Amino acid sequence: MTGAGIRSRRTLQAVLFVLFVLVPLAEIYVLVQVGQVIGAGWTILLLVADAVLGTWLIKHEGARAWRVLREALDSGRMPATELADGALILVGGTLMLAPGFLTDVVGILLILPFTRPVFRRVLGAAVARRMSVGFLDVGRPGPQTRRGPGPGPGEGPVVRGEVVDDDR
Repeated sequence: MTGAGIRSRRTLQAVLFVLFVLVPLAEIYVLVQVGQVIGAGWTILLLVADAVLGTWLIKHEGARAWRVLREALDSGRMPATELADGALILVGGTLMLAPGFLTDVVGILLILPFTRPVFRRVLGAAVARRMSVGFLDVGRPGPQTRRGPGPGPGEGPVVRGEVVDDDR
């Protein structure tokens, strides 16, 4: 495995560790702290109110994002911004489903129309970075070079032949 592959695997392991171990522990800690300050009943009521607000916000912003996406498609325009907004609303809604205040705050930030552009730029940069290290060097000037497993141009055996199309 190459150095980049090892770094990529370690990064993935670190992200998964944070998502599945540290985030739930942080959520439990915050729930306990809030419960000690305002009481268990008020904490549960606050979680329910948070879920109701999140549900309304997802419904409202999701419908708006769908409407704007349909308008972009109907006008023949590439709906890149609209698709990114839809993805952010979907991820934000998923975070709102998880019980806890920390994931709800991040979910709400992903859903709100005035904070979404910040996350849209982050998402766009992440997608662009992933595309630039894919099988083709997308976005680089000059000839496109193949990257990935197997021999590239000028490498390995060349088999000369003729393409025959029997469907004619």
